[in-house]
Amino acid sequence: MEQGTPSSQRLPEPSGAGLSCAEARESARDILAGLKLRPADMDDVLTVVTEMVANASRHAGGATAFQITARFGAVTVTVSDRSTAPPRIKPWAPDEPGGFGWRLVNRLATTEVHIHRDGKTITATLNATQAGLGQ
Repeated sequence: MEQGTPSSQRLPEPSGAGLSCAEARESARDILAGLKLRPADMDDVLTVVTEMVANASRHAGGATAFQITARFGAVTVTVSDRSTAPPRIKPWAPDEPGGFGWRLVNRLATTEVHIHRDGKTITATLNATQAGLGQ
């Protein structure tokens, strides 16, 4: 990732089903547009965004907040939802659809889960040593 001013965007709390994956990816692209990420790094960030928002939709009633922050050598994606159940990595079941999103997020990023009274907030950070950002 090229040196530059940190940038961040927090979207207002979505109503109803929550933020769509397409809206989240568009927001991520807008934030990261000036950072000159390698295409593979941008793909990694967009994959993390998609999986986190999709998981919030599938398992927790939708995202209630979304933030993406770009800093020197790292991109952080934060998604909140209404469920207090922590995400879990499902046992590998190649004959069953799905079940790989949280595993993929954890492969691409360092994650933190914070449970709070109204649900949870998940933070995933992709940095230079994990995703090759800026190398």
